[in-house]
Amino acid sequence: MWNIYRLLNLHYISINKSFFIMNAPPTFESFLLYDGEKKIIREQDTKVPNAAIFTINKEDHTLGNMIRNQLLKDPNVLFAGYKLPHPLEHKFVLRIQTTSDYSPQEALMNAITDLIAELSLFEERFKEAIKEKREGLD
Repeated sequence: MWNIYRLLNLHYISINKSFFIMNAPPTFESFLLYDGEKKIIREQDTKVPNAAIFTINKEDHTLGNMIRNQLLKDPNVLFAGYKLPHPLEHKFVLRIQTTSDYSPQEALMNAITDLIAELSLFEERFKEAIKEKREGLD
């Protein structure tokens, strides 16, 4: 019984594999901006005060989660969250609400600047660790 089910299931997968592959967008669409397409689009959030919605094109959870976490470290940020509208769309929507004396755009710029500094430090320490490990092997 198990073998028949397994064969039927494998047959189903092999028939439908080409269907799934054909619906996937070309991989270059995940990182190349089209002519006239902006990397970041800002719009005012009218539902809550001092908030904005940023759409970041050609990025995914990796950057979205890093920026959100960095924003939440800022005491002037009241809310920071992101979502991916659809798995086949290569963009995420970031919503930021800040205190009245601090703009969402400032918060985003500061978060990105801090992330760049943290990642540069991480890269430097990583290279040092690799160098130490290689010297230890010699």
